[in-house]
Amino acid sequence: MSFKIVVDSCCDLTPQLLKDPCFIKVPLTIRSNGSTFVDDETFDQADLLWAMKQSEDAPSTSCPPPQAYLDAYQCGAEDIYVVTLSALLSGSCNSAEQARLLMEEEQPQVNVRVFNSCSAAAGELLIAMKIRELAGAGLPFKKVVREVDQFIYRMQTMFVLESLENLRKNGRLTRLQAVITGALKIKLFMGATPEGEICKLGQALSIRQALTKMVDKIASDAEHAGRTLAIVHCNCLERAFQVKTMVENKCRFASVIISEAGGITSVYAYDGGIVVAY
Repeated sequence: MSFKIVVDSCCDLTPQLLKDPCFIKVPLTIRSNGSTFVDDETFDQADLLWAMKQSEDAPSTSCPPPQAYLDAYQCGAEDIYVVTLSALLSGSCNSAEQARLLMEEEQPQVNVRVFNSCSAAAGELLIAMKIRELAGAGLPFKKVVREVDQFIYRMQTMFVLESLENLRKNGRLTRLQAVITGALKIKLFMGATPEGEICKLGQALSIRQALTKMVDKIASDAEHAGRTLAIVHCNCLERAFQVKTMVENKCRFASVIISEAGGITSVYAYDGGIVVAY
């Protein structure tokens, strides 16, 4: 059976994976400081980071319209798997579902399944890779869906932020909290709930300490052994390699991959942020 994997642009595929024709990427749009950024191959991370730093207002994002997903579904494949941002963070999942219903009416013989990643960035990357592994091995559509649903249920997502500015601007921190944490140079260690909502897991007085706490938590999870760890970085490749080394010294992952943040992940992680998933 022929298959395609449609992902929204918060799925930070590696350059190698981007060359794989089985992937189709549907872009979200970002607005900041009076500028509009389409999160596709034209996206310039430096321009977005500069715009966000210049603006006191939070950047806004727009999910793809259902028609954009519908166009992606009309690719000639018999099985189509879709991976989106957490439904609690974006309307991307709902838009993809609306397009699936339209596709059912137009081409009922095509199988389409939309996966709510309950994650973002590195989490979406791992899900897309898992789908490619299973579908590429020739598993039937229903078997792939069942396996991927279980994979998402078990997956863990965590991240460490260099800056709290976007959390403050988006109202996730009060101005007083932002001032206090900023003055103390506190770094937040965050994660995702099973439902895909952002939650605070801890804090530290330095980015190094926060990353160490994150790696220690991963190492304490016996379920990590034998899995793949994905690291997505926002303008901090050296830090990503530091995390990779820390992980390899304490954990038993089968492999560790590093990818660069696209536009949507850059909005969430901000300059210097690290997102991991396994």
